[in-house]
Amino acid sequence: MLGIRKTFPGVVALDGVDLVVGQGEVMGVLGENGAGKSTLMNILYGLYTMDEGTIEMQGKKVHIRNSADAIGMGLGMVHQAFTLVPNLTVMENIILGSEPSNMGVIDVKDARRQVTELVKQVGLDIGLDTLAEDLPTGFKQRVEILKALHRGAKILILDEPTAVLTPLEAEELFKSIRRMTKAGSTVIFITHKLKEVMAITNRITIMRRGKVVASLETKDANFDILANAMVGRQVQRKFNFGPYKPGETLLKVEDLKAASKHKTEALNGLSFAVGAGEIVGVAGVEGNGQTELVECIMGLMKPTGGTIRLKEKLINKLHTSEVLKLSVGHVPEDRALNGLILDFSIAENVVLGSTERTDFSKRGVMVPKRIRDFARKIVQSFSVSTSGIDVKARNLSGGNQQKIIVGRELAGQPHLLIAHQPTRGLDVASTEYIQSLLVDSRNAGRGVLLVSADFDEILDLSDRILVLYEGKFIGELQRGASIGELGRLLGGIAAS
Repeated sequence: MLGIRKTFPGVVALDGVDLVVGQGEVMGVLGENGAGKSTLMNILYGLYTMDEGTIEMQGKKVHIRNSADAIGMGLGMVHQAFTLVPNLTVMENIILGSEPSNMGVIDVKDARRQVTELVKQVGLDIGLDTLAEDLPTGFKQRVEILKALHRGAKILILDEPTAVLTPLEAEELFKSIRRMTKAGSTVIFITHKLKEVMAITNRITIMRRGKVVASLETKDANFDILANAMVGRQVQRKFNFGPYKPGETLLKVEDLKAASKHKTEALNGLSFAVGAGEIVGVAGVEGNGQTELVECIMGLMKPTGGTIRLKEKLINKLHTSEVLKLSVGHVPEDRALNGLILDFSIAENVVLGSTERTDFSKRGVMVPKRIRDFARKIVQSFSVSTSGIDVKARNLSGGNQQKIIVGRELAGQPHLLIAHQPTRGLDVASTEYIQSLLVDSRNAGRGVLLVSADFDEILDLSDRILVLYEGKFIGELQRGASIGELGRLLGGIAAS
């Protein structure tokens, strides 16, 4: 890709970008949210039309007008948002659009043979007869990759492939990528995670604000070189923790039990507490009860047993709005689904759940000036990058959406903050900023319950770490614990 330029109204998304990728290599394309990575790949895959530039494959200039052209040229792309048909099986999803047929009828036997051989070749083991809607997130991504490969992809574009994966799932993905490239496939790996780009790529191209700012061999890179190139400044890697002096108990959970949406046991007798002035991390491979734990605390689902208390007040039967009024802040697991109304403006989103506050209303009627003043304060205080408070939330980058949510939740100075995957899918600068806010909250005497599938985040920020395995706490670690100690517990091996 040579001299690629793309503009949107008022924005230069790509400004003369060059990207050269060789057969059989893993090329990392690294950059913050909004750097232009996905736009560049959407042009390569025919989803966007470039304003200027050329694309060459094997030395010949090509014209990619749409995704059908791209697929025909051996390109495949796995997007951040999966496109599976929920009520079709794994095999049906993989062959959809490229079904082998015999006299106009789908040859199911041949299809199964092809898919079975493909699964074996790339090492992405999966049950072919499982419905897509019943798959965990990591397995849904496997289906997307297999679907692209079944269509004949020789160059596979993975757009933020680990954003929804646990570290263990990510390592399984890396094994499959190595198998694919060993067999001659080429992978373009779009990410903002420095550890991963160092672990899986051969070369790295770094983008910032629509331009390529560096291109280097992975063996010549390190964390500081990559982070500084991405952000354009020195990135902080350590936080200023004040003394660890936990105060009064803010949250107390005893013998908590809950069922999953499939009516199976999700939580089996959890007991723990969070005090003022501490960060308590909950670690676990996803699907071990983290979501149910947070939803029980926040009144989004009802426990089947046990008690939850906020400062000795029993909250088992309270609705979410009532829990929030008890000086609790909540950063939800899915910012787009549960944290924001994407078609609302920034100003409207910063008062979600708090329109009854006298800060924003008078005699029960909302006062627009107060709301707009508050929104401007959030944007300024939490470094939200936007042209104004009337911008719709869906037009913000993921990092800026998260800043709006965290800003809204912290603005009320809650005694307890429930932070569920607070930095998922964020670039290095946004991650650094959100994590620093969590540490500041802890240092200011607030309690923080941090639930995260990012195990480095758990180890870096937590004063205490509770490891959740199959709905139970299998062990507890203190600050300074190693990734090895954590890994044993994550795998279900109880501490001796």
